[in-house]
Amino acid sequence: MKQLTAFCAITLALFGCKDETLSGYSPEKTTWVWQELDGKAAPARATLRLPAPGRIEGKAPCNNYSARQSAPYPWFAVDQITATRMACPDLAAETEFFAALQAMSLAEVSADHLLLSNDDGREMLFAAAR
Repeated sequence: MKQLTAFCAITLALFGCKDETLSGYSPEKTTWVWQELDGKAAPARATLRLPAPGRIEGKAPCNNYSARQSAPYPWFAVDQITATRMACPDLAAETEFFAALQAMSLAEVSADHLLLSNDDGREMLFAAAR
């Protein structure tokens, strides 16, 4: 880790160093809106934002959440999800959203779309909010 920090410091001084997690490859301050899960329309509205390197946050179908995401791009790994605890009619969709989010292992940012996927063929598609 010290070598990576030193490398970034030197690179930043010379060329500028991009955050190595997904947040460094997503347009700044973008809110990603959940569109699809495994090729089907998302069962409820949820969002994902990348507020700082190694962090994600958003609004799941019922609750606000935040989590750690420290895998280097294009890998994706979410852990330590914390969420508020409000009940709503979309709790099943929220459970599905969090389970799918934790199952994803790759990320791809392309124009105004974010695709999360894994080796099992699962996918979560997000679109930039307009």
